[in-house]
This record gives sequence, structure tokens and C-alpha cells, in this order.
Amino acid sequence: MNDEHTTSRPGIPMWTMLVIAIAALVLATAALTATLVGRSGFGMMAGRGMMSGNAAGAIGRPGVTSGAGPGETGFVAGTAAAPRVIRVVAGPGYAFSPSAITVARGETITFVVTSMGPLVHEFMVGPADAVAADTPGTPEVADIAMMTTKSLTLIFDGTGPYAFACHAEGHYEAGMRGAIVLVG
Repeated sequence: MNDEHTTSRPGIPMWTMLVIAIAALVLATAALTATLVGRSGFGMMAGRGMMSGNAAGAIGRPGVTSGAGPGETGFVAGTAAAPRVIRVVAGPGYAFSPSAITVARGETITFVVTSMGPLVHEFMVGPADAVAADTPGTPEVADIAMMTTKSLTLIFDGTGPYAFACHAEGHYEAGMRGAIVLVG
């Protein structure tokens, strides 16, 4: 007979370690988001090319462009050959930044969408009624995981109104949507 006894030591329950790990991930994500959005100006950039901004490299914050916007002196609309790039931050949580974007009628826009936070998002953009109804065939990029960037290019040649949204389960219902304002 084997008289060896096994003893278990009291330790930290696995669920407690999981809660601590999740809390640490959320805090790290918040700190990274604050760094990228607040100080480096990551977010919406408008202008030409992937690294938009002026010649000195200035980058606008979400909702603020570093160059002239539609309807302003010096504005240059994006074309099929050279789309204007607009950066959008999805999250953290159930929000887009910016929540409203202005484009010129007929303009070609490349949306560069980055997910911040632990949620997986999607970005659907097009006619407002199709976006609201999550209509199949409406332009979208799906499965944008944390710190992942995906892009989508669209020509705004209709009469509008246009919108964008995330239809991951419960996200649209939580308010994760935005408006596209047509100028011209």
C-alpha cells in the first residue's frame, strides 16, 4: 500500500487571478488609448496618404483635421486615385471617435479603423437606412480586434444621408454609430 499523502496548499483561486488579469488588461488598454489619442494625436487624420497631416507631421485628434476640411479654403477632395484618409477609433467601449465625419459630395474616402479596448468591432458605412438595418451588401469591415486596424474605401456619390455603425452583437443598440455629413 502506498501511504503517501498529498496535501493541497491553499492558494489564490483561478477566478481571482482571471479577474486581476482582466482588470490589468483594461487598465493597460486605457493607458495606451490615452497615450495614442491624447498625446500623439492618433485618431482622425484627414489629408493625403496614410500618414496625413502637414509637412511638419502634425496629426489631428479625433474629430479635428490637420488640414482644410470640406467647404474650407484650401480643401482638396479625395479621388479614386488618391482617396482622402480619415482615421476612426472604435472603442474603448461602444463608441466611435469621431462620431460625425464631413465629406464632400462625390469624394472618395478611405476609412482607417482601429479598435481600442478588448471588444471586437466592425465598421459598416453607407446609406443611413442600409447601415441602420444592417443590410447585407453594405460596405463593411468585420472582426476588428483590439489594436487591429482595417480599412475600407467608399465614394460618396449619392444624395445621402450616410452613416456608419458597428453591428457586433449589442453594439449598435448601445449607441455605436455615427453620421456622415455631405457638403456640396
